[in-house]
Amino acid sequence: MTKAYIIEAKRTPVGKARGSLSKTRGDDLLIHSIQSVFSALSNGDEVKNNIDDVIVGCAMPEGPQGLNVARIATLLAGLPDTTPAYTLNRFCASGLQAVANAAEMVKSGSADLVIAAGVESMSTVPMMGFKPSVNPKVTTEDENIAIAFGMGLTAENVADKYNISREDQDAFALESHKRALKANKEGLFADEIAPITTTESVYSLETKEYSVKTNVVSQDEGPREGSSIESLAKLRTVFAQEGSVTAATSSQMSDGAGAVLIASEAAVKKYNLTPQAEFVAYAVAGVPAEIMGIGPVEAI
Repeated sequence: MTKAYIIEAKRTPVGKARGSLSKTRGDDLLIHSIQSVFSALSNGDEVKNNIDDVIVGCAMPEGPQGLNVARIATLLAGLPDTTPAYTLNRFCASGLQAVANAAEMVKSGSADLVIAAGVESMSTVPMMGFKPSVNPKVTTEDENIAIAFGMGLTAENVADKYNISREDQDAFALESHKRALKANKEGLFADEIAPITTTESVYSLETKEYSVKTNVVSQDEGPREGSSIESLAKLRTVFAQEGSVTAATSSQMSDGAGAVLIASEAAVKKYNLTPQAEFVAYAVAGVPAEIMGIGPVEAI
């Protein structure tokens, strides 16, 4: 088997739902990420014309990010119409699974150059999709009810099972924000973030006319300045009355996309590419639905 190398990786800033990227379609975020990967290469056009496959992970592949968004974005990003593409779904791990699939294709010799990407616009596609239809057996049979639990409730279950206190959660969340803010200030994300220009039609009550407003988004919107242990301690729990999980210790709803280029050893030599990392292996694992958040721990 050949080795699989990560050559380049680019992403949009991560916007909060209903934030600066809320009016931008998911497929446009994806297109921008894919194009940014090739723009970062000195021979981007040559590499772009020789991609063997494009794999995109999306947890809610419908609406503006439906209809095999991978193929649509591939063509609109300027790749040849001979480039195949498919969309996959492993919910939260969809983008990671796309990278894993791409690496496995390369390692097995099935491909030399693969784009792996992920996209999610939680502002334009509702969390449960536009017309959710859960199997009645999930909601009417006790042994299956955990399948319908929301992520917040499963987080409460994980906290209970593993004795993760409210104080520990708050401290972890605060440290996460501090590190992200520090990294932003030091420019540690500059090489991976591809700033994106958004447009929005704005109506003026004075002139009774529409104008186009543009905005360049270049930083993640999640990290918050000014948080403290004291301020986090004042927040209400949101998923269980006697629970411990708050808005501060929950994943935010986000808009964004990212893409990576995976290459074989032969492609690295042929196109004079510089590997940033080697993709060695991955693992997945199933856990009880009521504690789904512990899945990555079991996999590792």
